[in-house]
This record gives sequence, structure tokens and C-alpha cells, in this order.
Amino acid sequence: MDYRPTPALFVADAPGLDFLNSIATPVDEPVDWIGDGEGLLSWLAQAGMASAPTLAAMRAQFIAAELDTVAAQARALREWFRGFVQARKGRPLTRAGADLRELEPLNQLLKRDDRYGELVASEDGQASAFEYRVTRRWNSPESLLMPIAEALAQLVCEEDFTHVKACEGPRCTLLFADHTRGHARRWCSMALCGNRAKVAAHRKRLKERENA
Repeated sequence: MDYRPTPALFVADAPGLDFLNSIATPVDEPVDWIGDGEGLLSWLAQAGMASAPTLAAMRAQFIAAELDTVAAQARALREWFRGFVQARKGRPLTRAGADLRELEPLNQLLKRDDRYGELVASEDGQASAFEYRVTRRWNSPESLLMPIAEALAQLVCEEDFTHVKACEGPRCTLLFADHTRGHARRWCSMALCGNRAKVAAHRKRLKERENA
């Protein structure tokens, strides 16, 4: 299915999980929003992980085949990290041992990031005339992986994996961080799987009454 007319899904309440949800089945057919290089650029824009000028510069500087290659790397990163999350959702991460060892590929990727800080003029109304801003050099197609790697690192550092859940929809593959009061969230969203479950339950009740 062509992903381009379909906006990407951002229902996870955690950017790292939104990345895992960049492949999903929102209706009947699976959609992979990072199926090629152009898809990766579009997804990064929708996720707010790279600015429009940055992405335009990447399109101008690198050929489609190079961007397709990094999209394939992003898909491999996604499936590796999905395995990590699926194996650990619903329980706290441990400080050492297997959890930390399993994250070594992410540490290796983070080491390739090319970031630097600079002083820039602050926005009007700020107390100080300047602010310190950290930015990134986008020197290669692989640099497109860095904001994703950062989001994955933030996920394991900041989210309580006890409340990382999979949607209960029968065909749904979406993950989310349950930030609700009481941590009672069951669905990726009411508009997607929640309403489907309500309709299915209603039909089941009607059928049971007819057969009673």
C-alpha cells in the first residue's frame, strides 16, 4: 500500500515507540512509512525530528539510492528495538546485566552522532540576550538515524517500562506508553481499535440475545 497519502501514526505518547509504530495496519493493509528514503524523510518531518530545511538539504545532497539505504538501516534498527521492547514491556528495566548488554548496538550508533553546541540570539522576551543551543551536523545519510537513536535512548532512560503496552486490538501491532491515571489504557486510540472493540462487543451481545 502506498503510504504517502496516509499520515503517520503518533499515538504512543513516546517518540521512541512512535518510531516502532512507523509500520502498522491502520485499516486493512500494512503500511510502512519508512519503506524507502523518501518515506524516511517524510516520517522524520512528521515526527518533528528534523527541520524542513535540513530535509531539503539532504534531498539535494544525496541521491535516492543513498537515502533508500539508510531507510533500510532504519527498518533494521526498528525491528531490533521492537524485539527489545516486546521482551521487556510490562516490567521495569534492570540497571545492569542483560538489559544493558542488549542495548549495546544503540550505544554504538549514538557514538556516531555529530552534535555541537553554539550560542545564538535568544527569542524576544527572554531575560538573556543569548542561549546555548545544541544542534547536529547532517554530514551523511546515516545522520538521519541520529534523532531516532536519541528518541530510543530517551525511551529507555525516561519511560517506566512497566507501563509500556501493546494495543489489545486483535490485529493491531501498535505500542504505547500508558500515562493515564490508573494506567488503564488498553487501546492505541479510541478512534482506531477502541471503537472497533466497542462495535464488536455490541454485535456479540446482540448475537447472544438472538441465540438465547
